[in-house]
Amino acid sequence: MSKVLILAGDAVEALEIYYPYYRLVEEGYDVTIAAPKKEKLQTVVHDFTGWDTYEEKQAYFIEPNALISDIKPAEFDALLIPGGRAPEYLRLDEKVQSIVKHFFAENKPIGAICHASQIFEAIPEVINGRTLTAYTACKPGVELAGGTYVSDTTYHVDGNLVSAHAWPDLPVFMREFLKLLDK
Repeated sequence: MSKVLILAGDAVEALEIYYPYYRLVEEGYDVTIAAPKKEKLQTVVHDFTGWDTYEEKQAYFIEPNALISDIKPAEFDALLIPGGRAPEYLRLDEKVQSIVKHFFAENKPIGAICHASQIFEAIPEVINGRTLTAYTACKPGVELAGGTYVSDTTYHVDGNLVSAHAWPDLPVFMREFLKLLDK
């Protein structure tokens, strides 16, 4: 059974953690949600309500089952990074950076949706020369890190990396991520 690691923290986008988690469990994968602390995480909903940007609302709690500090990335076959505001502060954690570098170096499947690309900004060598997409506001960060931002589609696959704009793209994002896992 393949093991998938999900990196999360408070203010993780609810749909971007719950949908992949349950979809992967449904397919029989062993899924670990790792967070900075082993306490319930507050998820959020980023909704498009007519503002020039998204509006943030509180959503469900989710229980991580591992601490990021205890993760040994070699024990996992794939990595999934949901968006929301969690990547904004997770990227500052050197252990998170080390975990993400491992998955790129070992060419293991990586799924990054919405604001997940903010983690890559802290370790630009992982996307330098790569092509990906993310939430539109993340485009400058992707480009400053040396990546090529794709804007003509809501998802993109570049080798072992599947990326997508936001939660409305979860069906195609997960379809492509599952294809990488099945290889």
